[in-house]
Amino acid sequence: MLGLAAELDVSDETIRRELRALEEQGVVIREHGGARLAALAFEGPLNQRMEENADAKLRIARAAADRISDGAIVFIDSGTTSCFIARQLVERRGLTVITNSLQVAGDLGAINGNRLFLAGGQMDYDYRAFSDHQAQAFVRGFTPHLAILSVGGISLDRGLMDFHPGEAEMSRIAYATAKQVMLGVDSSKFGRYALLQTAQCADVDILVTDKPLEEPFARAFAHAEVMVA
Repeated sequence: MLGLAAELDVSDETIRRELRALEEQGVVIREHGGARLAALAFEGPLNQRMEENADAKLRIARAAADRISDGAIVFIDSGTTSCFIARQLVERRGLTVITNSLQVAGDLGAINGNRLFLAGGQMDYDYRAFSDHQAQAFVRGFTPHLAILSVGGISLDRGLMDFHPGEAEMSRIAYATAKQVMLGVDSSKFGRYALLQTAQCADVDILVTDKPLEEPFARAFAHAEVMVA
């Protein structure tokens, strides 16, 4: 703890107080003289994650796609639910698609008069996506009508969270630049912690999920349009 206090230039008591709060949230486990991260669920490769809760994600994708019309300007991230949504847009015409996902680019590029802008940089092979600083700078230059995003976890106290630093930053950029944000999230993500905070629940405009929200989450998303597929 002394090392943390010195590195962050705060008092020992501040460190103890913050660690107590993180322990209560399940983020860390306090040990003698310090703390360690609690065991969290981590994401696997894209093809593995595409199979998880696939039925729920397909229902979410169909409901979400109904809200997207021909000619829309959309950013679509590389999360699996977003990839499911992209597959449901193959009949749309004249879309402008900004994405960092090879999967999305492959599904929506070169069809129906669509324009595709694919962020480049160093490829993450597990995600089949680009999310390094170069890709982030590219995406930051656009102002889409709608950002279609996925999420690693949703907590009442920490809001929206993700596992991958680059993907988390992509989400932050989308929340900052898009006119509206549509979040596609299956029910397994509610109450789940991830590593990095990306936004607050209040930043979501449209929430598409597969089950009715429990009361605490219904209150957290009371401002948003909630669609249950």
